[in-house]
Amino acid sequence: MSVMIKGSMVTGLLFLALTAGLLLAARVPEPGQRCVHENALPALRPLPADSFIHAYGKLENLWFRIHHKEEVTVAFLGGSITNMTGWRNKVEQYLAGQYPATRFRFLNAGIPSLGSLPHAFRLQHDVLSKGRIDLLFIEAAVNDYVNGTPAIQQQRALEGIIRHALTANRNMNIVLMGFADEFKLADYEAGKVPAEIKLHDALARYYGLPFINLAKEVFERIQHQEFTWAGDFKNLHPSPFGQELYFNTIKTLLQMQLKGKEPRALTAKKIPPPLDPLNYAGGRYIPVKDAAVEKGFVWSDSWVPADKAGTRPGFVNVPVLEGVTPGAAATLSFRGTAVGIAVVSGPDAGMIRYSIDNGPEQRLDLYTQWSSGLHLPWYLLLGDGLKKGKHQLKISIADQHNPASKGDAVRIVYFLTNE
Repeated sequence: MSVMIKGSMVTGLLFLALTAGLLLAARVPEPGQRCVHENALPALRPLPADSFIHAYGKLENLWFRIHHKEEVTVAFLGGSITNMTGWRNKVEQYLAGQYPATRFRFLNAGIPSLGSLPHAFRLQHDVLSKGRIDLLFIEAAVNDYVNGTPAIQQQRALEGIIRHALTANRNMNIVLMGFADEFKLADYEAGKVPAEIKLHDALARYYGLPFINLAKEVFERIQHQEFTWAGDFKNLHPSPFGQELYFNTIKTLLQMQLKGKEPRALTAKKIPPPLDPLNYAGGRYIPVKDAAVEKGFVWSDSWVPADKAGTRPGFVNVPVLEGVTPGAAATLSFRGTAVGIAVVSGPDAGMIRYSIDNGPEQRLDLYTQWSSGLHLPWYLLLGDGLKKGKHQLKISIADQHNPASKGDAVRIVYFLTNE
């Protein structure tokens, strides 16, 4: 969804404010809720927000365009924490209010449940096809863990997103962010850096991009007795208090970077050699109508569920290749080093059999732990590390399904390739 904002900033309910460069808490407890510091010594001074900003790169091109009063497009690529009302809206309001002479266009490319693997294959369709992007915020660390995305796929996906975006526009500024969840707090408590945070930081450093470690910020502020997870931040979908904290640190990055003498010209980003040559920089959607149906599958031009289970934006009222009986089969000819499917996995999700280039047949269960009440968008790689060139994917519905599933349905919204 794209919106245009110009001029005054809309001010929401504030829980945190900056005073002398420090984050100061300003909460009013809900009726019956104890004060944050009721049983704890209050921190002498809150930790500075800039402690959690790794300025491996600059936003000089954003600053250049703002200075020259050009139209600026800011895109937000992420999951539900990006899509929900909160930090993203506050960033939009801040930029529009701080720079009223600049015409901003904001693109919300947040879709609940999606992490780096889906982002890599939907980047072209959901973001880059919408016009020139000047500033791109990326978040995936929470869903990458929750979805159980394999480490090698996280590496190839996140690096692929960066390389794909910069190849499309070398003047684009990119900000990586690592949000908080209970699992990352537990890692920090055990003295470990969460794997997803370590990856985001390493890629930001290598490609010279700013990285904001919000997971570490939440952990350290809790340790510093500024607030609690259960009473204030609530959960991985932050409360208004948590959303304000996220926004404050992102705003701090913008304040650090958007100041001083304006750049003389736009600076094209130099793209270094890839860390993993098999990264998904060529990630694309392939329309389902490109597949050849052998039997059983049918085209639905605008699929909607017949049951009352929920859906996600972008995965309802869209074309779907649907099969509901075992034995339904289709083939896809494609080019590239990886292939996969984006499906809606609902209460009746089935199991598939598939092979690539007439290789060994494999089975894959499409039913997830969330499928019982939701037609969940679910991205699955069926082949990776393939030789460059032409390949063929054969896919059919297996004759058995997950015991928790109500059926054998396979609903493919997109095929995925890495050309």
